[in-house]
Amino acid sequence: MLTAKEKSLLSALEPRAASEGVEIVTLEIVGSKKAPTIRVYIDAAGGISFDELARTQAWVGDVMDELDPFPGAYMLEVSSPGIDRPLRTPEHFARFAGETVTVKTTGPIDGRSSFTGELLGFEDGCVMVAADGAGTFRIPYDNIKKARVKGTIDFSA
Repeated sequence: MLTAKEKSLLSALEPRAASEGVEIVTLEIVGSKKAPTIRVYIDAAGGISFDELARTQAWVGDVMDELDPFPGAYMLEVSSPGIDRPLRTPEHFARFAGETVTVKTTGPIDGRSSFTGELLGFEDGCVMVAADGAGTFRIPYDNIKKARVKGTIDFSA
């Protein structure tokens, strides 16, 4: 799910995040190679406030300055995971059981590489998804390219 560079940056940030009381949901590097954007998605037990985003942006920026991950310029973005929250770890898949998710795989499973349905959890190294009328799929964790909660908005409230 993460590139080697993304994994190394995540490993460098996670200890500080734990001491700051935030979880790094995921990290991604996007854009051009000459001026990439590093996106860091964070969450905390009580949710993420604007003040928390600003504090986290500051210390993540300090860590990135020390690491100097790219020659030349890069952009840093720190945000909440949003309504379509990325799922990265086995713990994420267990915690968000019952939610509707979309999962993309690196290769086909039963002839499919895209699954949308109810997340049933994580079991024996597999993500379990009850895909819209097509049955339950056991998706090996190592075969997941990208996974997200499929956000919904209730306008009736």
